[in-house]
Amino acid sequence: MKIAGNAIRPGMVLMYKDKLCLVIKTEHRTPGNLRAFNQVELQDIIGGTKYNDRFSASEMVERVRLEQKAYQYLYEEGESLVFMDSESYEQVNIPKELLGEQLEFLEPNMSVEIESHEGRPIGVTMPETVVMAIRETEPTVKGQTASGSYKPAILENGARVMVPPYLSEGERIVVRIADREYVERAKD
Repeated sequence: MKIAGNAIRPGMVLMYKDKLCLVIKTEHRTPGNLRAFNQVELQDIIGGTKYNDRFSASEMVERVRLEQKAYQYLYEEGESLVFMDSESYEQVNIPKELLGEQLEFLEPNMSVEIESHEGRPIGVTMPETVVMAIRETEPTVKGQTASGSYKPAILENGARVMVPPYLSEGERIVVRIADREYVERAKD
């Protein structure tokens, strides 16, 4: 599907220089005596190369539609991860590097969304949050308040996050996967 250069928005996937590229950031600019343009930062989904380019309103670019399907994580097999299609029970292998830093939060039976282009998996979307137990943290100091300061904690999966000082080992917390931020105590 072709779209105008000024319609490009962050999160879109475009065919740019014969490569699938994710739009990271856009900024609409109107310099003094020149025509307006859209300054776009793109990243090659497969290769990782970043591009910066200008697109005018009259320029047409190819927007790519990705197929998104729900899968369930089963197990690790060498350098790949095995997922099962939730509807057809078909299994698919995905390279570990496709998950990046989110890999530590992947748990057996976790539901994820796999994006693919022409049958080739290109991305895995994890749930927004996950519940984890604190394995190790500094002891609570009497009189420390809940606001202002945070202390480091190591979760059951080995990930490091900053938590409020009143939390202790063994407590279950909700963590936002994208930025590894503490959200709240888990409601069990």
